[in-house]
Amino acid sequence: MGKECENCLYYDYDEEAEEYECIMSLDEDEYYHFITGKFSSCPYFRYDNEYKIVNKQI
Repeated sequence: MGKECENCLYYDYDEEAEEYECIMSLDEDEYYHFITGKFSSCPYFRYDNEYKIVNKQI
């Protein structure tokens, strides 16, 4: 996992496994490319802006 994963909307903590993981639903080919590092940067990265709702309220 790259550093960008830590700020991604799809990077979540799994309490059963006690670790963070990508929760993006990938098909078999996408998953293979993801775990083998064939992506130069994650095409599914979406910045997790937890203050986005607050900004709309201001």
